[in-house]
Amino acid sequence: MSRKCEVCGKGQTSGNAVSHSNIHTRRKWNANIQTVRINDNGRVRKASVCTSCLRSGKVNRAV
Repeated sequence: MSRKCEVCGKGQTSGNAVSHSNIHTRRKWNANIQTVRINDNGRVRKASVCTSCLRSGKVNRAV
């Protein structure tokens, strides 16, 4: 499963994990992607959507 939102395109971001001794190592943050059933032009299908798109109403969920 791709870690990318099908609506807004939000995906993984990367940066540094900084320890107490100030050592920098690379790390990544995953977007909160959920697989939900959506109405897509009258058809019901499954889609990978981030939770911010679900909360804001950008997606019409199927019942």
